[in-house]
Amino acid sequence: MMRQVFYEFGRYRLDAASRLLFREARMIPLAPKVADALLLLIEKAGTVIGKDELLKSIWPDTFVGEGSLTRTISILRKALADDAGGQGYIVTIPKRGYRFVAPISETSGQQARPVPEKIMLAVLPFENLSRNKKQEYLSDGLTEELITQLGRLNPERLGVIARTSAMQYKSTRKDIQQIGRELGVAYVLEGSVRRAGNRVRVTAQLIQVTDQTHLWAQGYERELRDILALQRHVSQAVAKEINIKLARQEPARLDDGAINPAAYETYLKGRYLWNKRTRDSLENSVRYFERVIELAPGYAPAYAGMADSYLTLHDDGHLPPRKALASAKRVAAKGLGIDATLAEAHTSLAHAHLHEFNWPKAGAEFKRAIELNPNYPAAHFYYANYLVARECFDEAIAEARRAQALDPVSLPAGSNTASVLYHARLYDLAIEQSLKVLDMDPNFARANEDLGRAYEQKGKYEQAIRAFRTAVANSGRSPAYLGSLAYAYAVSGRRKEASKLFEELRKIARKRYVSAYAFALVCAGLGGKDSAFAWLRKACEELSSAIIFLKVNPRFLALRSDLRFHDLLRRVGLR
Repeated sequence: MMRQVFYEFGRYRLDAASRLLFREARMIPLAPKVADALLLLIEKAGTVIGKDELLKSIWPDTFVGEGSLTRTISILRKALADDAGGQGYIVTIPKRGYRFVAPISETSGQQARPVPEKIMLAVLPFENLSRNKKQEYLSDGLTEELITQLGRLNPERLGVIARTSAMQYKSTRKDIQQIGRELGVAYVLEGSVRRAGNRVRVTAQLIQVTDQTHLWAQGYERELRDILALQRHVSQAVAKEINIKLARQEPARLDDGAINPAAYETYLKGRYLWNKRTRDSLENSVRYFERVIELAPGYAPAYAGMADSYLTLHDDGHLPPRKALASAKRVAAKGLGIDATLAEAHTSLAHAHLHEFNWPKAGAEFKRAIELNPNYPAAHFYYANYLVARECFDEAIAEARRAQALDPVSLPAGSNTASVLYHARLYDLAIEQSLKVLDMDPNFARANEDLGRAYEQKGKYEQAIRAFRTAVANSGRSPAYLGSLAYAYAVSGRRKEASKLFEELRKIARKRYVSAYAFALVCAGLGGKDSAFAWLRKACEELSSAIIFLKVNPRFLALRSDLRFHDLLRRVGLR
């Protein structure tokens, strides 16, 4: 059996096998390449390691420039925060390389101090006992709100699985141990909701996965207007049972937990519709959130909900970008004016800034959201996109995987990881990740597109075309997937089929918004540089969602040497 080795220096300890870094009892997240660099420097502590040796050791199968190494060392120094900005551990030797200079002690796993791990918990969908299916939004809404409440209690010690993964187990016949294994959690919270008029009865029970012991159970009966206080009672009881210290109290909203019953019901219906993700449901969700704000203008989550609806309408190509982004920014800012600690609203604002190419504001808002609630997967999800667009590939992959860990059976989270790997040019890993998502749902359009794009870059055009066709069919012939299919036809020599799809996109555009990016993609595939640049300029002007990836998009490789491409990068703040 291999000996587990730990390296200790200053306040830090590195688990060599798992590449996990701890500062005292707290884990410091490191991207894979950053962790590799730290281990190599420590193993050769006291000696100068040349830049060439570091590049070959950290990126053995990939050619990268010296700039990647410089960025990696800079990130590592920030992780090893001290008064010298990390220089107290890693010293730069001009024109040569780097040297790790801090004293190090080596210990085995048996001698090492125990490090408390983050406790993981899943809130399973609460059962609707009201007989009326129309009351489903109430049980689903309570589930989502408890996930949010618990996620904010002490995110350094308690990780809570996100709603999208938890909802996969609605009406499931799987036992607790199987669910625990699939989600990687130690505890499960489950319960039921029954409504009679304006009174609500909620039962909840906390179960330990290992032996299915019921640690705690409680029943509550409240007026609907007191539902927020009820959520806090349940969250605090769960925290007490699993020995999680409450890191901070949530700010009081609407008279210390009381809320207009009609407003709260309307809010839950809005979130219920937003989660359905169809165009009709998204448009309806906006109307529900507008009604909440009329009834309860001081309820901050309603503003974040509306911002999310606008942003999803933008991402899915249902609204002209400028209109969607302006609306999202406006309502997110209003929500933050009421509650500046709402991570969801910070994430929405960051997401909007990202698509406006306001990189400094987007980065600051993403970091603030993660600081406020490290358990919020959407913050890691979109921050990964921000990072990959700026060529911070290792950090982007780490953030995408954090979103996955918090939302392990989420199709979009898994697909986003595949997209990040694709833009990082790790095509084999992108294919592997896409296939994992398609194992869960072979009809998921986005994962089929991710798979197709990676196959396409490897020159496997027939496999790519099959994947794109599936995406087109399962998306109702979405313009985004039509553009990808047309591009694959074009680069594989099937120009007539590509041109036919280009005309189909034109016909759709006469009736509704179609991103200029889709047209640019087809023109680039057909080799029409002038047309491609004309459409790309339009895509930049309209703030097309895909343009943020312009610098890392391998499909535009043939355009990169043209001065017009560099002008576009300047326009979007990537040069």
